[in-house]
Amino acid sequence: MAKSTPLGARGRKSARTPQRTVRALPKGKAWGGRFAGQTDRLVEQFTSSIAYDRRLYPYDIQGSIAHCQTLERAGVLTGREAGQLMRGLQFVKVELDGGRFPFSPQDEDIHMAIERRLTELIGPVGGKLHTGRSRNDQVALDLRLFLRDVLSTFMKQVQEFRRVLVGQARAHLDVVMPGYTHLQRAQPVLLAHHFLAYVEMLDRDRTRLHDCRQRLNVMPLGSGALAGSNYPVDRRYTAALLEFPAVTQNSLDAVSDRDAVVEVLSTLSLIMMHLSRLSEELILWASQEFRYVDLPDTFCTGSSMMPQKKNPDVPELVRGKTGRVYGHLMGTLTLLKGLPLSYNRDLQEDKEALFDAVDTTGQSLVLCTELVRRLVVNREVLAEAAEGGGMLATELADYLVTTGVPFREAHSITGQIVRFSLEKRRPLQRLTLKELQGFSAHFKADVLSCLTVRGAIDRKAQIGGTARRRVETRIKELEKALKG
Repeated sequence: MAKSTPLGARGRKSARTPQRTVRALPKGKAWGGRFAGQTDRLVEQFTSSIAYDRRLYPYDIQGSIAHCQTLERAGVLTGREAGQLMRGLQFVKVELDGGRFPFSPQDEDIHMAIERRLTELIGPVGGKLHTGRSRNDQVALDLRLFLRDVLSTFMKQVQEFRRVLVGQARAHLDVVMPGYTHLQRAQPVLLAHHFLAYVEMLDRDRTRLHDCRQRLNVMPLGSGALAGSNYPVDRRYTAALLEFPAVTQNSLDAVSDRDAVVEVLSTLSLIMMHLSRLSEELILWASQEFRYVDLPDTFCTGSSMMPQKKNPDVPELVRGKTGRVYGHLMGTLTLLKGLPLSYNRDLQEDKEALFDAVDTTGQSLVLCTELVRRLVVNREVLAEAAEGGGMLATELADYLVTTGVPFREAHSITGQIVRFSLEKRRPLQRLTLKELQGFSAHFKADVLSCLTVRGAIDRKAQIGGTARRRVETRIKELEKALKG
């Protein structure tokens, strides 16, 4: 094994490795004293979580160092013992960071692996690390430390995606497109307005991430297995070391609570839903039937059989992986729904779901951000599409309303005009004033100025509307808010 230089208890590099001992180490499991025989090999394989929970190691060591300091403060450990433990833990972290940690087939999980290795390095004093805590409150702490970091990263990623969308809105402020309901052309809108719709969705995601982080930012260590600790540990001191603003108030709840996992999975499911909706639109818009956008070649693949194909694999996979994240949420809710207080081994099953959802959503966010950053918009195609489909019909109905016609009557008159337009195969804006007056005497010469795409867009000038000046104002607000 390659030599590593451990860190000291307070983060300084030490010139000496932790003192090794030649004393005999305990045999078997840390909890094996009560059992007459060894665990069946099949049971060991079935119950082991080391394959996936090893990613918690930085948080496990961080929590263990704070626990050592708390035990020293309580007089449970001497200063020398605490120093040995903390230096040993830093050395173990160096091994794990460098991929040199000697995992053992006997390691049940990352917590026992670290304690086993620590005892190998510094001797029996390593067995004092677990004083006053259980793996139950230990893993609860590790999860909260992990999720704090994860949520902070997601908030940054979401903000970057919002910046990219606002940038695309700025770059395409004058591009018009059909707005849709029921996937039918409805009214003209600015493409920038469409991009900004996703900015609003992602802002709700950001606030959910922030709120979730605040709720889970409470320290559970010191709850023991379920009933608390017999040692005079200062939990608020531990919380301060780990930068938690508060401590849990009920030990039974603290060791069995997985609300934070559910809430994170729920929040990630909503993020994926928003990414999936955008992906669906990009898939449609990039098709030959729409041709609204071109996806970058570097984000697409070809067909093994058909040479002409350019497949939108990234948005398709994001759309597909959304269901996978939903599944993790439903699986975890189902896992929790029948558990009595307090800890049950079922809770081990939360981690694979959580880790996969975190990884899947993180990758999807990064890829969607880069895809939209490099998106090419076909302005002429969009402009042509915005002119057709009877999308100015609402402008005619609203014009009649301004002349005193009740809306339901105006709606009926306009419907007749649309049918006439379809029969004549002429768009509404190409109908003459005389033809319009054949349906209602309320039409005057100024009605023709309403039958333009730009006019239809600029009249939507209320807060939240698609008028150019309103959209530009919102872009400026967002650029200021997202600066840096």
